Amino acid sequence: MSGNDDTEHLKQALPPLAQSRLQSLRLADGVATLVLDVGGMDLLERERLEAAIRDALAGRSDIAEVRVAMTAERGGTAARPRIVAVGSGKGGVGKSTLSANLAVALARMGRKVGLVDADIYGPSQPRLLATEGMRPDARDKKLLPVPSAFGVPMLSMGHLIEPGKAIAWRGPMAGNALSQLIDAHWGDTELLIVDLPPGTGDVQLTMVQRFKPDGAVIVSTPQDLALMDATRAMQLFEQTQVPIIGLVENMAGYQCPHCGEISDPFGQGGVEAAAKAMGQAFLGRIPLDLSIRQDSDAGKPPAAGDGAQAEAFAAIARRVGTWLDNQTR
Repeated sequence: MSGNDDTEHLKQALPPLAQSRLQSLRLADGVATLVLDVGGMDLLERERLEAAIRDALAGRSDIAEVRVAMTAERGGTAARPRIVAVGSGKGGVGKSTLSANLAVALARMGRKVGLVDADIYGPSQPRLLATEGMRPDARDKKLLPVPSAFGVPMLSMGHLIEPGKAIAWRGPMAGNALSQLIDAHWGDTELLIVDLPPGTGDVQLTMVQRFKPDGAVIVSTPQDLALMDATRAMQLFEQTQVPIIGLVENMAGYQCPHCGEISDPFGQGGVEAAAKAMGQAFLGRIPLDLSIRQDSDAGKPPAAGDGAQAEAFAAIARRVGTWLDNQTR
């Protein structure tokens, strides 16, 4: 039986309401991923629909896991800020550093930007923007973002838990925490940069299901393994109809501080080549530089300063800003 026959057979097993609202269906390696349009449905109706889908597919020998993503257009006069999600397929590629500096660079260009640290299990943005130890206030049962010295208000689980304390939550709890961070009193903030955890798990699905980002930026280092994982992250956004703004290559070349020679411990140009092969935009590259690590650890984002490192982030921010300006809401 072909792949199309498999998915068509799977579709016929779904409840009629799910079939009518189905946007995409994919079955790969025992994982069934469904994207549904749930516009006009309240939370209880959505939960019932998801439960009916899981019941319909339970017990099938060809399915080991069911993933359900729900999307709905945001509307109304009091719409929340536009959202740019920053994702990666694996940890350790500098996604959080890119998110913080992208937000700061956009703010320096005059945009009203906020930052959400959605890496629930490993929040690092308070360190990167020097807001460790600060606690957000609340009004009308919603959080008030914490101000930073760089013109970027922000919220992170790091602001809500004791420093150094491990978070051991199941998926629904993490999803609810993300909702509290995004559904906050952002005031006149027009754009939220959301630093996602690595991978394609519950938090990412909650992000696209409840908030439908306007676009996504994918971060990777040049080596093949990181690119393979980045491709999986892209597939999640594509399946849920979130546009890919482009790819960023991080840790792209190291200049010896003594002799000036540039070496490429993680390879060279792999992300740009991958972007071209996939028909995606290449937003730029960030070098592997000791000063970026040192300044980030000290809560001084390089994008807030001057010089080559600041310009590398600013160039990416300009391309993201241009992409946003060219989109209609």
